[in-house]
Formats: sequence, C-alpha cells, structure tokens
Amino acid sequence: MCRDFCDEKEVTNFYDVGQMGIEHALLPEKGLVVCGDAVIGADSHTCTYGALGAFSTGIGSTDMACGMATGKTWFKVPSAIKFELKGSLNKYVTGKDVILHIIGMIGVDGALYRSMEFTGEGLHNLSVSDRLCMANMAIEAGAKNGIFEVDEKTLEYVKEHSKREPKVYKADDDAEYDETYVIDLSEIKPTVAFPHLPENTHTVDEIDEIKIDQVVIGSCTNGRLEDLEIAAEIMQGKKVAKNVRAIIIPATQKIYLEAMEKGYLKTFIEAGAVVSTPTCGPCLGGHMGILAEGERAVATTNRNFVGRMGHVDSEIYLASPAVAAASAITGKISEAKEVM
Repeated sequence: MCRDFCDEKEVTNFYDVGQMGIEHALLPEKGLVVCGDAVIGADSHTCTYGALGAFSTGIGSTDMACGMATGKTWFKVPSAIKFELKGSLNKYVTGKDVILHIIGMIGVDGALYRSMEFTGEGLHNLSVSDRLCMANMAIEAGAKNGIFEVDEKTLEYVKEHSKREPKVYKADDDAEYDETYVIDLSEIKPTVAFPHLPENTHTVDEIDEIKIDQVVIGSCTNGRLEDLEIAAEIMQGKKVAKNVRAIIIPATQKIYLEAMEKGYLKTFIEAGAVVSTPTCGPCLGGHMGILAEGERAVATTNRNFVGRMGHVDSEIYLASPAVAAASAITGKISEAKEVM
C-alpha cells in the first residue's frame, strides 16, 4: 500500500528496504532538513532537527495527515529557556552526557511546551552529532522543541548534505527567556539515567556496582558514525563480558557502510557483539534485544520508561556510547577510563 501510494502521488523521498535508516538520522543525512525549516512529524523525536537550526516538533497522526493535506498546522508559540554553553567536553564525554545532565537538573517537565535554546561559545566545541543527540532528547524534558544557534559547523554540515539554501534565524539581542542556565561543558561527567525516568540521573563515579545483562549502542539518539567510532575505540582488542549481550545498531545504511569500511564492525564482532542492520529495534520494545523479567540494560536510547524495552520488571539505564561500550566489557555500569 505504501509503495502504491508513493507511486500514485509521485512521492520522491520514499525510502524502501535497503535504502533506509532510522528517520531522525536519515532526514539530516539526506539533506531533507536545513536551517530555518519548520518540520512536523508523527513521532515525538522529530525535535532532533533543531540541531540544524530548524523548528521541528512531533505531533499526532491526525494532525500530521492534515499537515500533509494542507501544508499547514496550528501551534501555540512556546516561550523559551536559554542554555548558554561554555568550555569544552572532556575525553569520552559527549552530548548525551550533557543532555542527561540538563534533564536531571530541570526534570522531565522542566521545559513543558517550551523551546530549549542552545547557544554560547561552548557550542562551537560540540559536534553536529552531539547537537542532534541533545535536540533529540529535548522532548524528554517536556519541551516543544530544542533548537541550536546556527554556526559555521551547522552551515558546513548543511552544505555537505543538501543543495537547498539555508535560512539562518538569530535570537534578538533583547529576546526574553523564562530562565537562563549557564552550562560549563568541562564540568560535565559521564552521566547515567536510572530507571524509570530520564531525569533520574547519576554520574558514573557515584554509582555502586550494578551488573547488567545487555548493552545497546544505536538508535536515533546515538547510532551515528561518531558514536560507533567511540564505542569501537573502547572495545578494540577486548571481549564482551560473559553473559552480557552487546548489540550494535547503526542508524542508517550509509553509517552501516562507513562503519564497515572503517573496520568498526569487525572490532565489534571480534569483541563478541552482534551488529544489526539499521532499525529502532529494542528502543521501543520492537525486536533485536527485548528484555526479560529482571534483566538490566545499558542503552544509548532516549527513554527508560517502565516496559519500554520489554518486560515491565526490566530496567533500562540510559548512557552515552562510551559508558555503554565500557559497560559491555566489564559487565557492570562503567566509564571508559575503567577499561582503557
């Protein structure tokens, strides 16, 4: 039905099996989103594209159908919270740690129906992958959207991936914010969100021994090439702990191919991990890593709600690719310096 519909309506951006990936990684990669766009999608993590200076947000399926039919939709203009970033991240600390730190600080309803605006000189020390991860998880703080100030890294990424001309919007000098937070990136530590909310955060150095059964590295949050590179560096020449399942899921076919060419997949397989083709898979309890009763997983995914990845009595610990890779080696929640 999907194929017939796309043929009939001459839909050009239809990606079939073998061409696709997880949508929130695929759209930026294919250049379908650029700075200044307004984007809606029938998935809450549509807010990912705010990393490129776009206003993007998730809506319901009925609203989505109306948007597709009319090219219009309805919004209440959100007020904004400013996150001024300074400094730079330490080794093996990523955008995932930053956004978990922020959600732990303001809570899962701390930005309810508001815009999370990221700016400051520290922004230039975050990769586009870091930004995509952070914007993706704005919804986990209840935000309507997350949006990053456009800089040279943004424009370079857009130029590389799209032929469309970006539109750059800047905040006014006298812009009003509900709150302003200053985040020193150099002070961020590897951070883990405990069950069963993303706000239940702890830094790894304050965690007692927690044994695990599974590690998942992937998803629209952390399945990009940069994430796999970090994981491969940590897992190189090591073995996954006994009785631990390590599952690696590249976010798109392009990332899958690049990871293969760079030898990352060989590293994972030799370490005893399994590599999947691109899929959301276990993130939403679909397949490829469903948790049984009492099992614990460290995952680079974006949600750790009750039953999200399987049995209602399983546990999900959200973490960065570095923490996930180290945990796969030790069999317990760990940071990279414990195995390097």
